[in-house]
Amino acid sequence: MSVPSMSPAGPAEPGFIHTDDGVKLFYRDWGRGNPVVFLSSWSLNSDSWAYQMLALTEHGHRCIAYDRRGHGQSSDPGTGFDFDRLADDLATLLDTLDLRGVTLVGHSMSCGEIVRYLSRHGSGRVSRTVLVGTVTPMLARTDDNPDGIDPAVFEAFRSDCLMRDFPKWLEDNIRPFMTADSSAGMMAWVKSMVLQASMKALLDCHRATTSTDFRRELPEIAVPTLLVHGDLDVSSPLAITGRKTAELMPNATLTVYEGAPHGLFLTHMDRFNRDLLAFLDAR
Repeated sequence: MSVPSMSPAGPAEPGFIHTDDGVKLFYRDWGRGNPVVFLSSWSLNSDSWAYQMLALTEHGHRCIAYDRRGHGQSSDPGTGFDFDRLADDLATLLDTLDLRGVTLVGHSMSCGEIVRYLSRHGSGRVSRTVLVGTVTPMLARTDDNPDGIDPAVFEAFRSDCLMRDFPKWLEDNIRPFMTADSSAGMMAWVKSMVLQASMKALLDCHRATTSTDFRRELPEIAVPTLLVHGDLDVSSPLAITGRKTAELMPNATLTVYEGAPHGLFLTHMDRFNRDLLAFLDAR
């Protein structure tokens, strides 16, 4: 399904765009050149891409990142956390800033937002995509997806951790997101971003991420796509996410980082930034 894009009107307030359901989304816009739009993962916000944005702006790219509704500095409406609405939020950003020839870069949950944007709004504004630690094509186990994860595992996380003592869960699980040599300061920075997110957003986004099926959409996405995945990713296991997504997308290349976890854009920053720049420059 293709949803018509809105005509560009420009941001009503510097640093913020406004959606048609009254939500104010914070964005940052650095540099000049070909636009690269970054979407953060579940619970993180635009701050998480700072080291990629700095590297790319130094090489002549315009870098834009925004906070998903209920995350970071954006409004917390308590609604709209399904992938259709989130894809429409991305469309609002691209339309309001009138961005063209865009490279979309997503991590984890936001890879699904990119896929849904392309299937819902088309690729008229997008030249290529980068999906890091993707959750696509489908995380949950079903009769026709027997390799997926038992939905009871996700429900147990929501009821026993997220809705009971999320800070404790975060403290216990930050290490698998990073690596053994990650600094205490870097881990504290990541945790501080996570704790800015609305609990309602975390709950609803987690439900959407663990239940949405993207298998029919992926074969229709023809823009060049770089898939980057760590073989030690425990949040999005490579075998059921990155590899299967690469098989379904007609113009995708999968690059696997040995020894890399889910947060590889931080733990393997130098390599990822080099690969990202090489992909952007291969026009």
